[in-house]
Amino acid sequence: MTPADAAFVEGLRPVDVLTVVGVTDVTPSVRRVTLRGTAEAVAAAGPTVNLLVPRVDDAAPHWPQVQRDGRIVWPQGSHGVALRSYTARRQDPGAGEIDIDFVLHGDGPAASWAAAARPGALLAVAGAASLAERPARWVLLAGDETALPAISRLLAALAPDTSGIALLEVAGPEEEQPLTAPPGVAVRWLHRGATAPGETTLLADAVAALDRPEGEDVFAWVGAESAAVRTIRADLRGRWGLGRAQHHAIGYWRRGRAMAPAG
Repeated sequence: MTPADAAFVEGLRPVDVLTVVGVTDVTPSVRRVTLRGTAEAVAAAGPTVNLLVPRVDDAAPHWPQVQRDGRIVWPQGSHGVALRSYTARRQDPGAGEIDIDFVLHGDGPAASWAAAARPGALLAVAGAASLAERPARWVLLAGDETALPAISRLLAALAPDTSGIALLEVAGPEEEQPLTAPPGVAVRWLHRGATAPGETTLLADAVAALDRPEGEDVFAWVGAESAAVRTIRADLRGRWGLGRAQHHAIGYWRRGRAMAPAG
């Protein structure tokens, strides 16, 4: 091993491995998995975490490692582990617990793992990111079921005097979840019915029906299927006139591919 190779190896650290301690079906399509690890791992894990998802029933996953700069290093044989970004619905460092909500649509690695998850199963965490929120007097939050964990945390963190609206697209009333929001922020559920996720313009149409409130400091946050997000982003930048610092819009998944939400 050369000195450069040795320095590279010394700069690596193991990922934080968490253990499933509980599984709850929140709605027909959303499964909440409670994971337990060290207090340090849980405290550093959010709000958006990079999850390392092993194959179903893999009792000894070949985990990657992490460099000091946060980059993930994949060793030979780790191809059975998938990297996905999710927003933690709940974090309790004191108890060493974290809740992750998985949407069970599709047959991607995360949905398949969550559908089969049982106490004792393993999952790992490698890095975290913020939700890119910005304090504002008036907020627009828009997303589908994949963005519900992020929007729930954004709503709960708003100042009590915040005004605005949250637009949430789900299949129907059975997919609605309790959310805590300031009195001035309306929560509006949009039901797409039997139409498959990503095949309606419901969310984009709901945003298009709104007008930017005059004289208000505005911030918009959007997370949903990529095509819907592109349409909404163009509306926010064009008709609403929002600059980069006034909105955050991210495609959580793409129609035709396995859902891989970032939240």
